Amino acid sequence: MLVVRDAGFGRSESTRREFLRIGGLGAGALAMPGLFNSRSAAATPNWVRDKAVVLLFLQGGPPQVECFDPNMDAPDGIRSCIGEISTKLPGVTFGSAFPQLAERADRLAVVRSFASGDGGHNPDPLLTGNSPLKATMGAHHARLVGANHPETAMPSSAVVLPEAIQPDLRLETPTGPFRFGFIKQHYGNPGQLGSPYQSLFLDGGDQLAENFDLKLPRDRFDSRRQLLGQLDSFRRRLQTAGAQDSLGEIRSQAYDVLLKGISDAFDLSKEDSRTLQRYDTRPLFRMQDWHKGGSHYNNKVNQSRITNLLGHQMLMARRLVERGCGFVTVVDCTWDFHNDGNNPATVEGMNVLGPQADHAIAAFMDDLEDRGLTDKVLLLVTGEMGRTPKKQGNGGTGHWSRLTPLLVAGGGLKMGQVIGKTDRNGGEATTQQYLPQHLLATVLQTVFDPGEARLDSSIPTELARLMTASDPIRELFV
Repeated sequence: MLVVRDAGFGRSESTRREFLRIGGLGAGALAMPGLFNSRSAAATPNWVRDKAVVLLFLQGGPPQVECFDPNMDAPDGIRSCIGEISTKLPGVTFGSAFPQLAERADRLAVVRSFASGDGGHNPDPLLTGNSPLKATMGAHHARLVGANHPETAMPSSAVVLPEAIQPDLRLETPTGPFRFGFIKQHYGNPGQLGSPYQSLFLDGGDQLAENFDLKLPRDRFDSRRQLLGQLDSFRRRLQTAGAQDSLGEIRSQAYDVLLKGISDAFDLSKEDSRTLQRYDTRPLFRMQDWHKGGSHYNNKVNQSRITNLLGHQMLMARRLVERGCGFVTVVDCTWDFHNDGNNPATVEGMNVLGPQADHAIAAFMDDLEDRGLTDKVLLLVTGEMGRTPKKQGNGGTGHWSRLTPLLVAGGGLKMGQVIGKTDRNGGEATTQQYLPQHLLATVLQTVFDPGEARLDSSIPTELARLMTASDPIRELFV
């Protein structure tokens, strides 16, 4: 049975009245196909806009030159080692791995003068926007709007890993920041905001209770995060136990409300086959070739986190925001191109991961446009740092803190532009340098209305300051 435990007061079984109350928490809204038609005006402050954010995090340090600033006039060994491709924007080129994004350049913005400011594999500056609260941007969003969508009960922040697409995936043991434990520790971190604002971590693991007795602290019940995980297995338990359940139909309805809309968002089989095919990046390469025993592995253990599932990760992100998740972080590895004992060379890495990102991002942009959601969803694509402009003798590149690729699309912001300029070597900004705190301000001022928020005294002071007083990336708003 479902047990709601009141912290400090022992256990108390939910009564028939409680189940009816649970059944009323957005029962109709869970059946709705989209987030943006199911907002509860009564439950949502007037400074919260009907917008969501998807952050595609290219973990490892994607090279700024090979991505969106080829610098083909620079000397050999500095200019893009994969060449360039013309875009729809006159005089603007991207790295040759991004032909689909080049065709959509009028619908996106590239910030060439952006930098994470950290030259190591530390994702925290970027993920947190250098917030003094040490919380991810997703946690900031959850703290401001609530841990769950008021109608669908969908958690407000989630992290999507390849394991969410293929739960039986086993990616061995890479080093340092590419370890599963490291990713789980950092990418959903609520920092000083506290555990209620921890991101839902979609990793294919079993997050449900072991039996039919779901013991939830009352102060965590609204988050429903512990109701997620292997939902199909849990449904079977419900069906088996249904005949023995004294509350019968009412209990069944309550569980359906709590699980149906959320679990459907994670079920890609619900998608039209043409949509699945549009996003599918698996045909681009065999990920087994990059894992232990594969033809490209060569004992480079960090390559074990390379997958070809990014397209379907992005599809899941779209499904989540449609159902009320306001901030989704999609993690793709491993953009660490040292050509050392653990990682591939720049050319090799870009030629496998670049086309996959190109395809997945383009599919996501087109899908949003077809659904009329382009202005409703802000897409950010970046990583924890960039790469040294000068290639090493072995074709690898080192860590670089002073420039980091950043692509922006949608959100109702100004697209079709390149923001900022860099020097001839593509290693330093020659115009205003934008940093993670500017990105955080951009996110907050896109998703929330700072003018209205200033009038709401219930917003914590530090969050109010970050939302209303910090400088965003200005060119995106004018």
